Amino acid sequence: MLTLVWPIVLTVIVLTLAYVTFNFFNIKRMKEGTEEMAEMAGIIRSGAATFLKTEFTMIAIVVAVVAVLFSLFIEKTSGITLVLGACMSSVVCILGMRSATYANVRTANKARESLSIGETVKVALSGGSISGLAVQGFGLLGLAIVLMIWGVDAGAESTGFLLDLKCNPTIMHITTYSLGCSLVAMFNRVAGGNYTKAADISSDILSKLRHDMPEDDSRVPNVIADFIGDNVNDIAGNCSDLLESFVATISATIVIALTLFSGAGEGIKETTLEATYLFPVLLAGVGLLSCVLGLGFAAVRKMSDNPSRELNLATWISAGLTIILGGVVAYFTFKDVALYKDFMWGWASPWVCSILGIASGIAIGTLTEYYTSSDFKPTRKLAELATEGEAFVVTKGDAIGSRSCLFPILIIGIALFVSGKICGSYGIAISALGMLAFVGATVSIDAFGPIADNAGGLAESCHLAPEVRTITDKLDSVGNTTAAIGKGFAIGSAAFATVSLIVAYVSSFVEGNVEPVLNIASFVVVAGGIIGGALVEYFSAMLTDNTIDAAKVMAEEGDRQLSIPGVLEGKVKPDYNKCVEMAAKQALQKMIVPSVLALLIPVVGGLLFGWEFVGGILVGATICAIPRALFMGNSGGAFDNAKKYIEGGFLKGHGKGSAAHKAAVTGDTIGDTRKDVVGVALDIFIKLMSTVANTLSSLLRNPWF
Repeated sequence: MLTLVWPIVLTVIVLTLAYVTFNFFNIKRMKEGTEEMAEMAGIIRSGAATFLKTEFTMIAIVVAVVAVLFSLFIEKTSGITLVLGACMSSVVCILGMRSATYANVRTANKARESLSIGETVKVALSGGSISGLAVQGFGLLGLAIVLMIWGVDAGAESTGFLLDLKCNPTIMHITTYSLGCSLVAMFNRVAGGNYTKAADISSDILSKLRHDMPEDDSRVPNVIADFIGDNVNDIAGNCSDLLESFVATISATIVIALTLFSGAGEGIKETTLEATYLFPVLLAGVGLLSCVLGLGFAAVRKMSDNPSRELNLATWISAGLTIILGGVVAYFTFKDVALYKDFMWGWASPWVCSILGIASGIAIGTLTEYYTSSDFKPTRKLAELATEGEAFVVTKGDAIGSRSCLFPILIIGIALFVSGKICGSYGIAISALGMLAFVGATVSIDAFGPIADNAGGLAESCHLAPEVRTITDKLDSVGNTTAAIGKGFAIGSAAFATVSLIVAYVSSFVEGNVEPVLNIASFVVVAGGIIGGALVEYFSAMLTDNTIDAAKVMAEEGDRQLSIPGVLEGKVKPDYNKCVEMAAKQALQKMIVPSVLALLIPVVGGLLFGWEFVGGILVGATICAIPRALFMGNSGGAFDNAKKYIEGGFLKGHGKGSAAHKAAVTGDTIGDTRKDVVGVALDIFIKLMSTVANTLSSLLRNPWF
C-alpha cells in the first residue's frame, strides 16, 4: 500500500486540477449579460487584479528576505521550500479571485435568463468550487513536491550557509513550506479585510444613513470598491487562510511523527515512521477525491429551489466519503506495522481521531448557522430589538457573540481530549487534519457567498428586473449564512491546527518517547502566556483602528463626489477608480505592521527568553484568540443577517429606511469590522506565530541560545 502512495495522491491531484480547469473555462464561456453588466464586471475584475498585483509585489519582497535569512542562518535549502509555499498560496488566491470575478456577472445573467434559483445556484457553486478545490489541490501538490524531492529522514542533519547550527532538514523543509503559506495568508487577510470593510462601511454610511439610497446603488462611488473587496478578502483572503490551515496541520502531523520515531525504543522500525508520516498525506488525498465527487454530483444533478439544502448535500457527501475512504487507508497503512503504545485502538486509532475532527467541523458549522442565520431565534430576536434603537441592537449582538463561544469551544476541547487519549499527540494532529480533510468542499460553499453577493450587487447597480433581484437576494441571504459558517469553520480549524502546531513545537524539546509537556506553573511560561493574551487584544485594536481610519477617509471622498452636480441625479458617473485606488492605498499601507508583528514575536521572544517563553506566548494567545475570534465572527454575522431580515420585509411595519432598519445598519457597520477583519485575522495570527515557532525549534534547541 505504502509504495502506491505517491501514484495515488498525484493522480487525485491531477484529476482535481483538470476538473478545476474545466470549470474555469466553462464559466468563461457563459454570457455576461447586458452591456452595462459586462462593463461593471470588467471594472470589478480589473480592480481586483490590480490590487492583488500590487499586494503580491510587496509580499514577494518580504518572502524573499525571510527565505534568504533561513537559508543563510538555519538550513541551506529551506528558503526554497518557503518560496514554494508562498507561490502555491499565491496561485490559489489569483485563480480563486479570477474565477469569482468571472462567475459573479454570469450568476446574475443566469438569474436574468432562466429566472430559476436552481440553475443560478449551479453557476455560483461552480465558480466557488474552483477556489475550494484549488486550495486543497495546490496545497497538497506543494507538500508532495517537498516530500518527494527532499524525502523524510529522522536522523539527518544540516546547517545554514553562514552558521553551523545543526537541524533536521526534513522538519525545516516542511515547516518553512507551511510558513510560506502563512505569510501570504497573513498579508492577504490584513490587507484584504481593510480594503473590503473600509469600502463596505463607507458605502453603507453614504447610502443608508446619509442619503437614503438603495444598497449597491451605482451612484455611490464606494460601491465598486466594495464589490472588488468581496473578492479580495472573502475569496483570495479566505483561500490563503484555509490553505494555510490545511498545510499547517499536515506539517504538524509529520513533525510529530518524526519526533515520536526519534524517541521510540526498540521494536519500532522505519516502516512505522513511513506509515505515520504518509497517512496524513493519504487522508488529505482521499479527502480531496471526496470533495471532487461531492461537488461534481451537485454540478450534474437537477437542483431544487432550496439553495441551502443543495449546498449542505455537497458538504455531507464530501464528509461522508472522507470518513469511509479514511478508514480504508488507515487499515492498509497501519495493519502490518508496529504501533506506538499511545495507539489505544490499533490501526483504527488515527481513523477515529480523524472522524472526531470531521464531526467537530460539521458541528461548529451548524452552531455558527444557528447563531447567525435569520432562520433561527437569536438573529430574529436581534432584528426585533432594532425597533428599540441602536443601543439595544449592539448590546444584544454582543450577548449573541459571547453566548455563541461556549459550545464550539466545548466541542474543540472534547475532541482534542478524546483524540489525545486514543492516539496521543499524533491523534491530536490527525483530529485537526480530519476537520480539514474535506476543506475543498467547505471553501467552495464559502466562496459561493461572495459570488452571490456580487451577483446581487450587479443586479441592483445594473437595474435588472425585480424578479432577478428576488433570486439574487435569495442566494445572497444563503451566501451570508455560508460565509458565516465558513468563518466559524476557519476559526475552529485554526484552533485545531494551532494546538497541533503547539504540540509539535513542544515535542521537539522533549527527549525520549514521552508525552510533550509545557510546565504551565513555570513563571517563564506564565509570563509568556499573559503577554500572548495581551498581544491578541493589541492586534485586534490595531486592525480595527486601521479599518475605521480608512473607512472615514473613503466616506469623505464619497460625500465629495456625491456633491458634484449630476452624480446624485444619476446623470454623471462618479469616479470609481479614485475610490478603488484610495481603498487599495489605505489597505497596503496598513498591512505591514500587523503582519510583521506576528512574524517577529516568536523570534524576539525565543532568542531573548527561550523556548518555554515562546510556548507560553502560543498557549496564552491561542486561549484568548479562539473565543475572541468566535465572538467577533458570530456577533458580526448576526448583525448582518438581522439587517437583511428587516430589509427583506420580515419585520412588519419596519422595512428599509425605517428607524429600526437604520439601527440594524449601525449594528451591521460595527459587525463588518468584527467578522471580516478582526475575527478572520486572529486565526492566522496564532497560526503564523505557531508556525514560526516550529521553524525556530532547532535554533532554540542549540546550546548557543
